[in-house]
Amino acid sequence: MIKKQKTVVYQVFTRLFGNTNTTNKPWGTIAENGVGKFNDFSIKALESIKELGATHIWYTGVPHHALIKDYTAIGISNDNPEVVKGRAGSPYAVKDYYNVNPDLAVYPENRLEEFRALIQRSHTVGLKVIIDIVPNHVARKYEGSSNPIGISDFGANDDTTVAYHKNNNFYYIPGQAYKTPNWQDGYLPLGGEKNDFNKEPFNENPAKWTGNGSRLSQPNVNDWYETVKINYGVRPDGTRDFDQLPSNFNAKNHKEHYVFWQDREVPDSWLKFKDIALYWLDFGIDGFRYDMAEMVPVEFWSYMNSHIKNKNPEAFLMAEVYNPDLYRDYIHLGKMDYLYDKVELYDGLKHIMKGYGWTDHIPVVQNNLKDIEHQMLHFLENHDEQRIASHAFAGNAEIGKPAMVVSATISTAPTMLYFGQEVGEPAVENAGFGSPTRTSIFDYIGVPSFQRWVNNKKFDGGQSTEAEKQLRDFYKRLLNFTVNSSALMGEYQEIHFYNKEHTENYDHRVFSFARWDKDEKLIIISNFDAEKNYSLDLKLPESMVKSWGLMNGSYELEEKLYGKINPTLEVKNREGSIKIDLLPLESFIFQIK
Repeated sequence: MIKKQKTVVYQVFTRLFGNTNTTNKPWGTIAENGVGKFNDFSIKALESIKELGATHIWYTGVPHHALIKDYTAIGISNDNPEVVKGRAGSPYAVKDYYNVNPDLAVYPENRLEEFRALIQRSHTVGLKVIIDIVPNHVARKYEGSSNPIGISDFGANDDTTVAYHKNNNFYYIPGQAYKTPNWQDGYLPLGGEKNDFNKEPFNENPAKWTGNGSRLSQPNVNDWYETVKINYGVRPDGTRDFDQLPSNFNAKNHKEHYVFWQDREVPDSWLKFKDIALYWLDFGIDGFRYDMAEMVPVEFWSYMNSHIKNKNPEAFLMAEVYNPDLYRDYIHLGKMDYLYDKVELYDGLKHIMKGYGWTDHIPVVQNNLKDIEHQMLHFLENHDEQRIASHAFAGNAEIGKPAMVVSATISTAPTMLYFGQEVGEPAVENAGFGSPTRTSIFDYIGVPSFQRWVNNKKFDGGQSTEAEKQLRDFYKRLLNFTVNSSALMGEYQEIHFYNKEHTENYDHRVFSFARWDKDEKLIIISNFDAEKNYSLDLKLPESMVKSWGLMNGSYELEEKLYGKINPTLEVKNREGSIKIDLLPLESFIFQIK
């Protein structure tokens, strides 16, 4: 029998990982600020990620997206800065779904071969590979220069005289040409610089709907103006031009969903994205992260994901869905494996870390999601969110420690770690288009604290500060514990409210819970306060004592993070008690011996 284990996804922004250039000029070119390559992910680099506890690696920004660099010598057309965010470009404005970002290759003409070699290296060290699929929108100038035989470009066969047709890939504004937004400071193409890339205005006639749904021929500067929205057979009035799933299909497996779609006509965009996914599975990819999945109808996901699972039942499928009312539909009907737990757990933990949230919120979240807790992927950072150490968030990476312990151990769901989080990257750089507090996804930039760990591609932390080394050691200890603990795939019970009522000195800045299975019993407690010590007798309520089969007496505990204390669990009168001294931001994971 295969042992169930926690999944840990290491998200890495691919073009930043191996960049050792420290210039960090705002709006800097690739020559000025540098860029990382596929080849920077050496076996040693990948082993260091695996040693952190990662089971999967999400290479963010791999599909070929619009960017500002001249690759016409290898048959790639230039992109106009008027429809590119930043200079390095947004990874969510994909230009060619059958190829990869030429910036990431040592030899851009061989970029697919270099990426294939990276997949093979990743597999060699035991990491499964995830890449992005962005189904809701594509680059304003989509141009598939690498399409397999028989595959036509998005929009190539569209009837552009009408706003909508079921088999059009885009929505149109007939009779109107696209106009660039009214630029404001901070949004000027290339920061206002004039060069050979923007001599001619961008031409799109008729104009297409913008990626975020704007139907204006001149989108707002805050719209996703660099992208165009994909048509999935949803008419402009919101009605659907495709078959609906039967009401009982939320209980059907992917095989039954696959069979359902076999004899049904679906919009052309469905076919295109299905073919893209199957192409990358054949290439060696193990799964996908779907951008803004809730902006695409759930029936498409039933079609898409059932085809993926039919080809590879073990494919790892995770998605952005930010509306909690849609979670269960996208899991049960859309056949998603995992959704971001942002609106519930992440937002709550962020408030607690910032000092005004209460830990009382955490068990409420877990209770609300208990039927789908395994599908709710946990994280504290990703490319969209502020860095924990940034001045606008916590201002100190240490403040993330108790939240990370809770996030990584409270459920059976996967844990995601964003590169640089493990060394406390604060993201203070003025990158150009991207602003501080988030590591820019639009600019050629370096990531200073991470570069110190990379240490001129030795990947050994040789330039890291002592604090950075200690933080990375914490993440390594925690994540490796999670992937090796069977209890974390077992049962959960909060003991927080019982202790708030029965334990002196216990309050809303502390959180405690238990995890267990037949082989392992864990008691976990975290102090979210950055200044206060807690000396308390943590209680195990009668229900826990009974379910664990504990008799009156003493039980030795082993602390699994650092092992610096090994207290005793005293059971008396059907209640357990552990004397604990918790330092500020300290967490303990106790296992009953």
